[in-house]
Parts: sequence; structure tokens; C-alpha cells
Amino acid sequence: MTSTNAAASGSGKADLHRPDGSPVRVLVVDDEETLAELVSMALRMEGWEIRSAGNGTDAVRIARDFRPDVVVLDVMLPDFSGLEVITKLRAEVAHLPVLFLTARDAVEDRIAGLTAGGDDYVTKPFSLEEVVLRLRALLRRSHAVSAGAGSTLVVGDLTLDEDSREVHRGGEPISLTATEFELLRFLMRNPKRVLSKAQILDRVWSYDFGGQANIVELYISYLRKKIDVGREPMIHTMRGAGYVLKPAK
Repeated sequence: MTSTNAAASGSGKADLHRPDGSPVRVLVVDDEETLAELVSMALRMEGWEIRSAGNGTDAVRIARDFRPDVVVLDVMLPDFSGLEVITKLRAEVAHLPVLFLTARDAVEDRIAGLTAGGDDYVTKPFSLEEVVLRLRALLRRSHAVSAGAGSTLVVGDLTLDEDSREVHRGGEPISLTATEFELLRFLMRNPKRVLSKAQILDRVWSYDFGGQANIVELYISYLRKKIDVGREPMIHTMRGAGYVLKPAK
């Protein structure tokens, strides 16, 4: 698991912000401490301000002072359900958007209830990048935040549009699979920064991914074939440390 300092020192992209220019505020509620910290670190890399709670009682108390713009909320909490939590929160902030975390065996009517009113959900285990994408979509739909012109990432002659999911290098389109896209997005959000295999696994694959780190090597090789072949390379291996993406010389 990556450290909090490492996560906080990411790209600081923060193209979504509150109307007054301050960082987006996210409340993360989950009684699994490790999972809550992983999600919190991923969101700090967006430049957002994060608070966390391990139960419904603390979530309601913290939300009153913190005034979050969006909530990441586990359905099953030790004191009362996530649905009860959001009912209490929405009594004070009527249209507070919520991303629910659910178990894979959640019944259909529970899912239908969770997604009512325009909210979203992800099932455990999930990719941290998916959580970030879902939250960004919720925030944009809620109109509680303002969007800068930063939905396109640019490193050298490589561009990635996060909304249209289009990638170009030197003006030429590059077709990527969903996983290749998420891997490239993570590299481009952290240009010139060496990213370890563990960091990449945390962000691109499921937080409890059971495979081996060679999955990272495999997908790096796929990206190189599409991004670097026939061009000055941008993706570099730092032996014993990880990978770095930087503009071609």
C-alpha cells in the first residue's frame, strides 16, 4: 500500500472544485479501515479534501461540520445501514450525492434502492480508479462544483481526454482497452514521477487484487507497443523502482 504522503503529492490535478475555488470535499464512510484509507489516498491524489468515518454515527456528526460535496458510503455499517445514514444527511442537505459501496451478493431490490435519485454504486472488490471516475461523474451531475478546463491530460505530444476517452500521440489516434486507458491515465496524472508496481496495482486494479505484480509488466508492454513503437519512447523502466512516463526528448 502506498503511503499517505505519496498519495498526497500526486498531480494535484483538481480540475473540479467548489464554486469558491476551494477543494472538493468528500466524506468516506466504511468500517474496513484499510479500504477506507486506500480510497481516501486515491481521492487526495485528485487534490480533494477528505474526511473519513467508520460508522454511521460518526459519519453524521462529521458531515455536519465538514459539509461534504459527495459521500462514499458503505451499505453495511456496524451501527446502522448506509441507507439510514444518507436519510439523516439528506435531512440537512437535500441533494447530497452518494456513491454506495456494496457487496457482490447485494439483492436486486437493494441495488435498485441505492441507485434511486441519480446516485451510483460500485461492488466490492473494486478498482480505486473506478471510484474516482464515478465520483467525478456524480459531482459534475450535481452541479455542486465547478469544472476547470482540465479534463484533457497532456504530456509532451501525448494527450488523453478523460471525458471522451480518446488518446492521441502526435495528433494520431491510439486505440486502448479499458485497462490500458486507466493505466495510461495514472501515468499521465503523475508525469516524471516514478510509480512502483504496488502503487499501480492499487490504483488501476482492485484494491485486493490477488494476482502478481507481473500483470503490471504485461500491461506496460501493451502500452509501449501502442504509445512508443516507432516513436521516441515515453514510458521508461526504473530498475528496482517502477515505471515513469515523461515527454520524449
